[in-house]
Formats: sequence, structure tokens, C-alpha cells
Amino acid sequence: MPDSGMSRAQQEHEHIPTSSKGDVSVAPATTPAAVGAPADSTTTARRAGLLVTLVLGGLTALPPLSMDMYLPALPEVTGALHAPAATVQLTLTACLTGMALGQLVVGPMSDRWGRRRPLLLGMVVYVVATAICAVAPTAELLIGFRLLQGLAGAAGIVISRAVVRDLYDGDAMARFFSTLMLISGVAPVIAPVIGGQVLQFTDWRGIFVVLTFVGILLTLVVWKWLHETLPAEQRHTGGVGDALRTMRGLLADRVFTGYMVAGSLAFAALFAYVSASPFVVQEIYGASPQTFSLLFGINSIGLIAVGQINGKVLVGRVSLDKALGFGLAVISVAAVALLLMTSGVFGDVGLLPVAAGLFVLMSAMGLAMPNTNTQALMRTRHAAGSASALLGTSQFLIGAIASPLVGIAGEHTAVPMAVVQVVCAMSATACFLLLCRPWQHTGAAR
Repeated sequence: MPDSGMSRAQQEHEHIPTSSKGDVSVAPATTPAAVGAPADSTTTARRAGLLVTLVLGGLTALPPLSMDMYLPALPEVTGALHAPAATVQLTLTACLTGMALGQLVVGPMSDRWGRRRPLLLGMVVYVVATAICAVAPTAELLIGFRLLQGLAGAAGIVISRAVVRDLYDGDAMARFFSTLMLISGVAPVIAPVIGGQVLQFTDWRGIFVVLTFVGILLTLVVWKWLHETLPAEQRHTGGVGDALRTMRGLLADRVFTGYMVAGSLAFAALFAYVSASPFVVQEIYGASPQTFSLLFGINSIGLIAVGQINGKVLVGRVSLDKALGFGLAVISVAAVALLLMTSGVFGDVGLLPVAAGLFVLMSAMGLAMPNTNTQALMRTRHAAGSASALLGTSQFLIGAIASPLVGIAGEHTAVPMAVVQVVCAMSATACFLLLCRPWQHTGAAR
């Protein structure tokens, strides 16, 4: 066959079957239409689908690895660089800020130049920035290159979602997001453990060396196995002005904005838990670090398990809006219960009921997060990169705002955490009902 100038992924992408109404038909989750797998080979298609899952999963896991592997080393960095703890904490803030803002840049780039080139450029910059972090002589230089590391690492977050939108539609996309949640849910749990093990053999700089090699490996994997998924004729040709107009148009879409804000507020409730739980579990309820780690792991397993139930059982049988609405309702009920328990309405309830409430809240995120992303991206085939950038940036920024509020009354009360979670959960539910109005497009997800 003569070379058409497109990758195999692009050529396959051009032949996605359509229904009689012209809508793109839903490809099975294990057989993406644009991975270069022959249509008559089920085994090859499944292997290709697994490969894409692993590549995108690795890209999705890289940001939490970059953030959380470094956590056990913070006290050591403070002493090694002779910097106050507040200054060293800025290395985390810089990385998180970079991940939020970088998505706004990379998303539109991927809509204009395709997915591969911006992703590979981001990965190369990530590797260079991480390597410099490993040898940074001062805290100020470390903060600067952590910011650059976050900006470059954002490429993996935003382009992964855009690639999923290119390859999947409807229920299949929801299933794939649930699979990615399995990977992204495990990464924050094991990252501090990996960082702690690395510190047994080397100092804090060794963590950045490990991350550098992880970045190099992922760059090579993307270069060799992740084909282009956005055909040239579907790319945007405008400049910055066109990208801004595209984002403005997306934000003007009431339903898209509703799903985006609802998902971001749910993520903020999750972020409030992550930020406050070490103090709540250990300082207020007197649990040991080992008990905290066990509870954190159990909650993460709950989130992953419900995410898999969403993808394997509910999708295709229950509309995405119904699953999403039920998830937001459960999060709201769990948050209210936590507020009542932590404020003393039921007296001194102890750790076990509070841990149960946190488990229910965390588990319900497995229904909220993949379905908000899916429903938002379902409306944005024309600008999946820009839409993915808005989704990611909104989540990071709202989460970053909610995070410090949990400690506003000090480390010896859990009420601020519960208040933040109640406000976020109720607001997410209100956005879903008032902006998305799911009763007006029942079944549209399929």
C-alpha cells in the first residue's frame, strides 16, 4: 500500500464505522479504532488496546509520582539546602501550579499540531527539568525547575485525555476512563512508599534521578508505540487567538461547563481529604502512621473498586448521568455525616465511624470522576485538547484553593475538612442539576 503520509493510527482513525445517522459508533473498550490493529484480528486488537492503556496509564501516573515520591524527602531537603520548611514547601506548590497552567498551553497545541509532537516535546523538557532538579544547589533553583517540571509534565495529563477522546466514544470512553482511574488511583498510594525505599539507598536527589529515568523510559515508549490519533484535516490552524476563542466557546457551552465545574468540585472534596487526613487521623484521633497508611490504602482501594464497577458493570446498563448523579449524592451524604460526627453532634464517635465516612466519600469518587470527564469530552470532539486542558486546569486550581482551607482552624479539629467537603459536594450537585440538566438529554451518553 502506498504511504499516504499519515501514521497507521491516523489511517485507521479515518475508517471508524458510522451509524445511519452519521454518529460515530462506539468501539469496544479493548479495540480502539486508532491503534493500527487489523480489524480481522481480535488478538492483535486486544494487544494494541492493552498497549495504549499501559502507555496512557503511565503518562497519567507520572504527575502523582512526581508529586508524591518527593514527600518523604521534604525534611531532608530542608536540611540539605539550608532552607526553611516554608520555602521547601514551595517546591510542591510550584510543581502543582505548573501542572495546572501547563495544561492550558499544551491542550491547544495538541489541537493544532496533533498529539505526538507536543507530548514528545513535553516529555523531553520534563526529563531535562527533572535531571536539573537532581543537582539543584539552592532551594530557589529547585523551585524554579519544579515549576518547569510541572509545566512539562502537564503534557501527559492533558494529551492522555485527548487521545482517549480521539479513540473512544460514549460508553467505551467511560470504561476507558475507569481503567485509567485504576492506574491513577494506585500511583499516589505507592509513590510515597517508593520514595521512602529510594531514600534507604540514597539521598533526596536520588528520587529525582529515578524520576528522570522514568521520564526517559516513557518518552521512548511514546515515541515508539503511541501513534498519532488526530488526523491532519481535523486539526485547528489558528494561533493563540483561535485557541482562546475555542476555549471561550467551550466555556460558553452551559452543559460542558456544568460537567467541568461539577467534576472539579468533587475533586476538591477529594483534595480536602488528602490534605487533612494525616492530621485528622493521627493528630486528632491518635492513630499511628501505620494505621493512617492502612486507612489511606483502604480508601484508595474503595475508589479504584467503584471505578472498576462503573466501567465494567454500570456503563452500558445505566446512563452515565444516573451513575454520576448517584455518585454525587453519596458524596454529599457522606460529607454531611462527617460534618455531624466531627462537630460533636453525636458525641465522641471515635476513629472508626469517621474512617467509614471517609471510605464512603472516597469510594463514590469512582462514579463521579470518570463520568464527569466522559460527559464533558463527549461534547468536544472538535477541540478535545482544549477541553481536556480546561478540565485538568479547573480541577487543579479548585483543588489548590480548597486544600489550605482544611487547616484554617488549626490541626486539632476536623470540622474545616468536613465543611469544605460539604460545600464542594453540594455545589457539585447543584452545578450538575442546574447547568447539565441531565433530564433533558437522557441517554445522550450512548
